[in-house]
Amino acid sequence: MIPKETIDEIFNASIIEDVIGEFVTLKKRGANYLGNCPFHNEKTPSFTVSPAKGIYKCFGCGKAGNSVNFIMEHEHYSYPEALRFLANKYNIEIEEEEQTDEQIQTANEKESLYIVSNFAANYFVDQLHNSDKGKAIALSYFIERGFTEATINKFQLGYNPDEWTAFTTEAENSGYDIKYLEKTGLTIVKEDKKFDRFKGRVMFPIHNLSGRVLGFGGRILSSNDKKAAKYVNSPESEIYSKSNVLYGIYFAKKSITQENNCYLVEGYTDVISLSQAGVENVVASSGTSLTEGQIRLIKRYTPNITILYDGDAAGLKASFRGIDMILKEEMNVRIVLFPEGEDPDSFAKKSSTEELTTYITDNAEDFIQFKTHVLLKEAGNDPIKKAELIKDIVESISIIPDQIKRAIYTKECSTLLEIPEQALINETNKFLRKKVATRHNLPDQLADEIFHPIQEEKKATGNEEVEYWESEIMRLLLNYAHLLIKIKVVNSENEEQEQEIPVITYIVHTLRNDEITFENPLFQRVFNLYAESLKENKILTQQEITQHHDNEISQLAINMLSNKYELSPNWAKMHRTYVNTEEQQLSLGVINSVNAFKLSKVNHLIIDTQTLLKDAKSGDEENKLMEDLMRFQKIKSLISEKLGRVVLK
Repeated sequence: MIPKETIDEIFNASIIEDVIGEFVTLKKRGANYLGNCPFHNEKTPSFTVSPAKGIYKCFGCGKAGNSVNFIMEHEHYSYPEALRFLANKYNIEIEEEEQTDEQIQTANEKESLYIVSNFAANYFVDQLHNSDKGKAIALSYFIERGFTEATINKFQLGYNPDEWTAFTTEAENSGYDIKYLEKTGLTIVKEDKKFDRFKGRVMFPIHNLSGRVLGFGGRILSSNDKKAAKYVNSPESEIYSKSNVLYGIYFAKKSITQENNCYLVEGYTDVISLSQAGVENVVASSGTSLTEGQIRLIKRYTPNITILYDGDAAGLKASFRGIDMILKEEMNVRIVLFPEGEDPDSFAKKSSTEELTTYITDNAEDFIQFKTHVLLKEAGNDPIKKAELIKDIVESISIIPDQIKRAIYTKECSTLLEIPEQALINETNKFLRKKVATRHNLPDQLADEIFHPIQEEKKATGNEEVEYWESEIMRLLLNYAHLLIKIKVVNSENEEQEQEIPVITYIVHTLRNDEITFENPLFQRVFNLYAESLKENKILTQQEITQHHDNEISQLAINMLSNKYELSPNWAKMHRTYVNTEEQQLSLGVINSVNAFKLSKVNHLIIDTQTLLKDAKSGDEENKLMEDLMRFQKIKSLISEKLGRVVLK
């Protein structure tokens, strides 16, 4: 673990415009810098960097963060990796904190698996290029497949000799423990015998996001053994989880972000051929059916997936499950079918980059068109089969969480199938009702009563007025906690005097004295941080909040500290127009906002009490609620008087 003191040193040393300036062209605009956002395509700059606050914010796509967040997002690093990147940039030495024996053992175990896998990758590459059989058999195979030397080297393609223990013997002679050779699946151990899993195969290393080798796919070259599988993959291990890995993701991630789209194919050679042809934003599912983990991995880089199919009918039907899973993750999915007899690998080899990209772009269909065409072709003129295909398509539409997207696809489906839109809406509602019933274990009739057609479940956020003023108090705290405001206090002689105190002191003490809490749990956590800092006679700085280890807290602070527009310092000089800033009226703004927050809470209490009064079951309960109601009304009048409002009810 990296000590907190070192993390603080890294944050303090990181000049945000310097860090981001390595990746984005920034231009000075007043106190801030402006540039084109690196996270989405834009022509008009909306990416703002604030040196004073140490944060960035794109007002186009909403991405925001600090120096470490930027490196994590842009380079797809983990938090520790981003810290190490910045430490290296600013020549800060990192001394890791001492770990427990258990942590050390776990880390060493995983690291040993990585080391063995890396040795294997290098061994296979060496065998491909430097052994007689490797050059004659395996290298010739790759060249015949149309792979260039640069491509073979980029993907670290290799060869394992057609001998039972060639790799295992070499690994053991080089000092690698058989325990780790077995755990990675490189060596199979049965009783007192051990042999290579990938005997006589060309090798495709599978990399993680940072480029380390996790496992392998091996394709057999010899046709002597009819029972041998064409492809063999590494088994699951502590470093290799098939359902969370995509072949080629390490090489594709940057291009996926730039293109805002990910091409998904079936095989290793499809990825390699497309990449060689210039389409680099492509990955494969590593010999498994598409999983939720793989879909979420793509979602880290783009919400858009384009699946490339070779047109095999059986394969197309099997793809529907994967499409539904993508829709469930709120992603956009399109499908491209290659001509009969072609697959991504073969088509890429015989096409120029322009021809390939043009074909993929022109033939991409959304999932409704694709699924409709496939199923209509199968149904023919059979009305029963056609009715079933409509249900199949509608079920896919019902999976989409976003209500607006569902409505658009329903309309499109109505046109394609020449079915009244309302009939499709009714059918969609049946599936949605069924999901409600299943999720809550309810009988269908009860689900009908509680289900609202074509509407998403809305999270209860509490009273909207309270929600607004909670957000406003939080914004004032984050932006102005350290600034002084003037308040009126009564001294021991009952004389009114003006006194200056920090915004944080006024807000914390006022809300604590009236026992007022935030309904938003994130806001309450931030408020508690400020309250705790006051106990220690200090005021949390904006930097401490934006760099907080809790990502939710830091993101909230960054968003609330980001201003899209700022008044130019030359405005008054040029136009002789003077505008009061929020800081110049801060005392009035803070005091009125706190009172408005109190009033919103009281209004909420009044509404709740009135509701309880209607359902009162006894005279005593009714009297108690009436007393509460009168007390709340009196408090409301007092607060309204401070705000200069007239209470009409």
